[in-house]
Amino acid sequence: MTDVLLRGGLPRGLAAPADILVRDGLIHEVGAGLDAPGARSVDITGQLVLPGLVEAHCHLDKTLYGGPWVPHSADDTLAGRIGNDLARRAELGVPSPARIRALLERMSAAGTTHVRTHTDIDPLVGLRGVEAVREAAAGCPVDVRQVAFPQHGVLTNPGTAELLEEALKSGVEAVGGLDPAGVDRDPVRHLDLVFGLAERYGSHLDLHLHDGGSLGGWELELIIERTRALGLDGRVAVSHAYALGQLGDAHQDRLAEGLAEAGVAIVTAAVYDFPVPPIKKLRAAGVTVACGHDGIRDLWGPYGSGDMLERAMHVAYRSTFRTDDDIELALEAATGGGARLLGLEGHGLAPGDRADLVVVPAGNPAEAVVVHPPRTLVMKDGVVLHN
Repeated sequence: MTDVLLRGGLPRGLAAPADILVRDGLIHEVGAGLDAPGARSVDITGQLVLPGLVEAHCHLDKTLYGGPWVPHSADDTLAGRIGNDLARRAELGVPSPARIRALLERMSAAGTTHVRTHTDIDPLVGLRGVEAVREAAAGCPVDVRQVAFPQHGVLTNPGTAELLEEALKSGVEAVGGLDPAGVDRDPVRHLDLVFGLAERYGSHLDLHLHDGGSLGGWELELIIERTRALGLDGRVAVSHAYALGQLGDAHQDRLAEGLAEAGVAIVTAAVYDFPVPPIKKLRAAGVTVACGHDGIRDLWGPYGSGDMLERAMHVAYRSTFRTDDDIELALEAATGGGARLLGLEGHGLAPGDRADLVVVPAGNPAEAVVVHPPRTLVMKDGVVLHN
């Protein structure tokens, strides 16, 4: 593997410009005026260097990306979007390995190096979504991890629980859940099932929680209790967690402390007008916060670009972040927060870290988020993919 010397960049977190020497897929050295005979030299003077972007919550199997435009046909209710998805996915050839790969290639060009995707599991689709994502990801320069996701319920959709277990047996990295109260209407049995699968197979667990207000807050308390009881610190995440953005300060504070102590992460997409969890409060308490697009141009909605800097901008905007320090919290969710969620080792810009790097023409992290400029270089495991 050819050594690469990136000259004159602005590595995030450093006060002055520095060169970065990449060797054998790792960051070998960071400093001013490095000399590396025989290395490929790339001048990135004055440009910001970031670690690889992490898409922590999407639905690759649902995407229509790369195909002809499909007018949105669902109503604005959760049940309406679920029904629209079920009714039209066969007609539109969902899941499609070709479309999934087109989206992954777009993500890679925008600097994403790791993806966690929630793949539908139900008796009608079986494990076809899992297989389609694997086919699309094979040979693609993005690491893809799947969550076996019961989009249409577990207890309310007989046969789904058995398929979730089959997905984990086949190597899917995480098990998902969906509104234990609002959809399955039995939070105790739902959590018994999905936590039991995570414990039995040593997998991660990532639950969609749309239930709001005090109901959602109570479900978060149950999730915290289960995580503590089973010792699953660092392996459990709650996606969306709308309730956190609706509760009073005292309740938010109590939940933030509980999430941090139990090691439960929060993932937000900041989509439409749905509540956004209080990111500043969560981070101050020590909670891992990650972000992702949710759906990207699918039967649930026509939006989404695959660009995680653009998504970080939406997270910052919806959070009413204006100062540079606050805006950088959104970038952290799209980089380090996602890396911690996935348990990635060596994700950063220090010697010894994996050489997953993104270069943008920006003077600081806040500008990179607000402007989300074109990527001038993307590197994965020391290989320059886009330049």
